[in-house]
Amino acid sequence: MTTVDRPQTTQQQAVAAGAHVVLLVTLSACAGLGPTGLAAGLAYIVGLCGLLTGAVRRAEATRLGPADLVTLTRAVLVGAVTAIVADALFRSSHTPVALLVVLAAVALALDAVDGQVARRSGTVSALGARFDMEVDAFLVLVLSVYVATLMGPWVLAIGVMRYAFVAASWMAPWMRSALPTRYSAKTVAAWQGIALVVAASQVLLLPLAIVVVSSALASLVWSFGRDVVWLWRHADVPQVPEPRRQSV
Repeated sequence: MTTVDRPQTTQQQAVAAGAHVVLLVTLSACAGLGPTGLAAGLAYIVGLCGLLTGAVRRAEATRLGPADLVTLTRAVLVGAVTAIVADALFRSSHTPVALLVVLAAVALALDAVDGQVARRSGTVSALGARFDMEVDAFLVLVLSVYVATLMGPWVLAIGVMRYAFVAASWMAPWMRSALPTRYSAKTVAAWQGIALVVAASQVLLLPLAIVVVSSALASLVWSFGRDVVWLWRHADVPQVPEPRRQSV
């Protein structure tokens, strides 16, 4: 990355950060977002820009592509969801749950857009795929925290499972291999967000909502379990050479 190209990514992130701040201020003025939510939202955008800057530098990318900008828009919406959930946890405001549901639903819907944009524009990249994955994972984590306040701490397993998988890979190198692309895994991942948004909206009776979220957790356990088994079976086991026979 040249010194001429770097300001371009910096400018793109600055615009996203500005949009995020405007969204937080709007939520505060019009929807009652309290100081806890504002603080959480600001901490989120600082962390996002820091992590994204590091990822862009490591990838030696000259700019964020069109699909990355869609993902960045999703990330801004996830930041607003994070702020609302933080407020809900500390009861510092009465931000309508409907806003959380709408923002999360739009972020989930855009998840189907950035991949198509990347393929059609020929800008598919490892950076974009990782960025998309991390935004998805964090949204699921935040939603699971909120739904856990309605159903119990067991729901947190949905949000932390991906991070537990990553932590396990630090201790088990064989878990770091690339996994094959499976549409079933994408379906399971999408179902997590949908189930959590439906549960957060509280449009279903609690017993039915518990069934929906339980099915999401069960499918996630199955998906991760299958990945772990596949990685174990395809682990690179070092071959010990047979000792040479000495001639008599």
